[in-house]
Amino acid sequence: MRWYVSIGAVLVAGMLAGGDVAALAAPASGQQSGGEMAEKESTPSVDVELIIAVDVSYSMDMDELAVQREGYAQAIVSKEFLQALKAGPNGKISVTYFEWAASSDQKMIIPWRVIDGPESADAVSAEIMKTPVRRASRTSISGAIYYAIPLFDENPHRGLRRVIDISGDGPNNNGTPITPARDAALEKGIVINGLPIMVKEPSYSTMDIENLDWYYEDCVIGGPGSFVVAIKDREKFKEAIRTKLLLEVAGRTPEHPVIRVADKEPRVSCTIGEKIWQDRWGR
Repeated sequence: MRWYVSIGAVLVAGMLAGGDVAALAAPASGQQSGGEMAEKESTPSVDVELIIAVDVSYSMDMDELAVQREGYAQAIVSKEFLQALKAGPNGKISVTYFEWAASSDQKMIIPWRVIDGPESADAVSAEIMKTPVRRASRTSISGAIYYAIPLFDENPHRGLRRVIDISGDGPNNNGTPITPARDAALEKGIVINGLPIMVKEPSYSTMDIENLDWYYEDCVIGGPGSFVVAIKDREKFKEAIRTKLLLEVAGRTPEHPVIRVADKEPRVSCTIGEKIWQDRWGR
């Protein structure tokens, strides 16, 4: 089941700060527990293995890239995030952060790190901010997903959940089509959540499309409880990032979903980005 939520539709931060963290973070009945694992070394030691995959394509301007970077850095050290973290069964998560553009262009910014409190959160936040902001050509969401999948096998810490948090401001236009990449992740039990960035008017020159949130809902995200948080207001950029991370750490979908996404034909073609590129460049 997949859900869509706009940033204005959920006040997660307020709920967490108000003392409802334990209720949000409590795993649903029926989830596998460490005691059910066959081997001791497979027992989850963190609540979630979270991969943050960040778009740095040329369609993102330098201001957006800087705000996006700051948004993740500030969210990780926020009071609400740390409260959600400590309310989990293990009280810690494992996180890695990379930037992506073309199918062959992924840059690891932070290898796997455990966040278990303010000190480790501060260290990860500082590490995010110290790397210079960059831009690169093309947009390959599929390449980012294929890059992310084997990273889970490299993580020494097993989690109750495995999540790819992927942001972007346009459709896939490079590499393999998006749906096979999404399905490859889902087959391994990985959840993909989306952060479509829609703060500019769609422009042919920047490969933007209308209804990017629909594209992310129907073509990119997937897995139990997967959701989209769309950014449609530049001033809400950082708030949206924090909201999304809080939901992922707590293992929850938005409390007030706007649209329930049915498993039917996509409302936006999942190959629209490739078609626009072909029409424009002929290759």
